[in-house]
Amino acid sequence: MKSILLIGQSNMAGRGFMEETAPIYNEQIHMLRNGRWQMMAEPLNFDRHVSGIGPAASFAQAWTEDHPGERIGLIPCAEGGSSIDEWKIDGVLTRHAISEVKFAMESSELIGILWHQGESDSFGERYKTYEEKLRLLFKHLREELNAPDIPIIIGELGHYLGEAGFGKSAVEYKEINQLLSTVAHTEKNCYFATSKDLTANPDGIHINAVSQRRFGLRYYEAFSKQKHILDPLASEDEWIEKTARRELTKNERIFAQSTKFALGQINFEEFTTTISSINESK
Repeated sequence: MKSILLIGQSNMAGRGFMEETAPIYNEQIHMLRNGRWQMMAEPLNFDRHVSGIGPAASFAQAWTEDHPGERIGLIPCAEGGSSIDEWKIDGVLTRHAISEVKFAMESSELIGILWHQGESDSFGERYKTYEEKLRLLFKHLREELNAPDIPIIIGELGHYLGEAGFGKSAVEYKEINQLLSTVAHTEKNCYFATSKDLTANPDGIHINAVSQRRFGLRYYEAFSKQKHILDPLASEDEWIEKTARRELTKNERIFAQSTKFALGQINFEEFTTTISSINESK
């Protein structure tokens, strides 16, 4: 199995509202939780009780389409509200991420790192020391994981920042975005994914669910093509609609019904009747 590390703050963890986009069920996509690979379900990066849709699920779904029959595992280590200082090389978040990856590497091959962070550093002239700290983090991760050439995909901060809600304080996001672009363009095997045309939740800081699906596709395009993605992809909305209509496998249908039952969305009789029907189908 291949694996991907997810690090950064809340927009990597995901805060998109669950009800605003169709769920992604795919038995080839797994997530590391409690020391075990489990079939992915969102929210997959459960750093907060308000976790939701992030970019990783659509990234992984796109990966499976290019690698039929293969499995991919997501290693969620993003932490909402974290600053670049909390990602220092000897900090708790970095040590935890490295620990999780090393454990995951016992049963998978790490093939990439997805990074989205910077909203918490978009004020108070924190951008002046941001670039050096980010480069040091990436260097440390590659050294500690013995992965000197691992691709790192850097997501741009939302262009809507600085305007409303919690995002209103992020008045220096343009400076951070410029530094993120600079690092992506000058560090080896680093690639940039634009946030152009992505929209926010009403809080003004978190990328909404549909935009997160689009963002994940851009991350994957940058990863798979090993190039910077500087404009929205032409097929984003079409891909989202196609994925929502995707016919589920038997295991995926059972998983989806089990989720509905566990959340109280269907009763036990409905659950057992549906499962029996699924098991009897071809």
